[in-house]
Amino acid sequence: GAEQREKQYRAHRGFGDRRGGVISARTYFYADEAKCDQHMETFLRCIDASSGSSEDGFSAIKLTALGRPQFLLQFSEVLVKWRRFFHQMAAEQGQAGRAALEMKLEVEKLQEALANLGIATKAESQHWFTGENLGVSGTVDLLDWNSLIDSRTKLSKLLLVPSMQTGQLEPLLSRFTEEEDLQMKRMLQRIDVLAKRAMEKGVKLMVDAEQSYFQPAISRLTLEMQRLFNRDRAIIFNTYQCYLKEAYDNVTVDMELSRREGWHFGTKLVRGAYMEQERERAAQIGYEDPINPTYEKTNEMYHRCLDYILEEIKHSRKANVMVASHNEDTVKFTLHRMMELGIHPSEKKVYFGQLLGMCDHITFPLGE
Repeated sequence: GAEQREKQYRAHRGFGDRRGGVISARTYFYADEAKCDQHMETFLRCIDASSGSSEDGFSAIKLTALGRPQFLLQFSEVLVKWRRFFHQMAAEQGQAGRAALEMKLEVEKLQEALANLGIATKAESQHWFTGENLGVSGTVDLLDWNSLIDSRTKLSKLLLVPSMQTGQLEPLLSRFTEEEDLQMKRMLQRIDVLAKRAMEKGVKLMVDAEQSYFQPAISRLTLEMQRLFNRDRAIIFNTYQCYLKEAYDNVTVDMELSRREGWHFGTKLVRGAYMEQERERAAQIGYEDPINPTYEKTNEMYHRCLDYILEEIKHSRKANVMVASHNEDTVKFTLHRMMELGIHPSEKKVYFGQLLGMCDHITFPLGE
């Protein structure tokens, strides 16, 4: 089962051209580092233009325009393996089927499992679960688990994967050439430059969602920017695709992180732009279709995620949402819930965008 699931996060030559089956989203391909620098300069000009034309402007970027997508694929594999290991341990402790944030592992049992798997002795893992909050209650939840890799200061130590040969967690960068290592670092530097310019100009920076096999890495890097730049207000917005089966879990887990750390949660909610391609890839390669089975299920997911965020705005005023729905009913739903919850438009916590569709320009025939 694990082998089948991991196929989603591996490069497949037959799907190297990501334009197939996608007509509503721009696709970037890696040419060289100079081209990535050009994309960054274009994004910087867009941020400047948004600042000059609006007091409350937005600008959107795609991370695949800023570096080698292969890094995002490999990083996603690491993050997914790390999270699945947590869910496996939760299942062994009788918690299968619970919502992500409701799973709490008993630290002693987790240490025993790590020792039995040969990853670390109980003595070696003892220091993993020390600190102001981690493990104090005798349990570890998903955010605590993620903090085990957050606590490492260098990205190279963040990228860890289980080795079947040694049973240990080994740095992913051991698989990178020196040039690939530099490409990864340059990508992170470009992201940092854009976030700093957005903050300087007072522009909200939306990081677009992309294919599901890139998305864990894109979301993780966006969260890291939010932790740095969203201390006083929402500058960085993460994008959640509600046609994904795991959308609600992703929203709730990330929002809980913002609550615990005290920063402002910024999100853009979309339905998704890669459905045909995602389903074809899943069917041909052999992993579970990540997309909700019906249009109605996607609508339910969108409204469920949106309602959760609106409730957070009501209670804390430390969340912002861009309703990028392409859907009249969703706009009406949002306005109705805002009235019920007492969220006034003047608060600028709820935004509406992409009401006419994802397109560069719209041409109307004369006379219409």
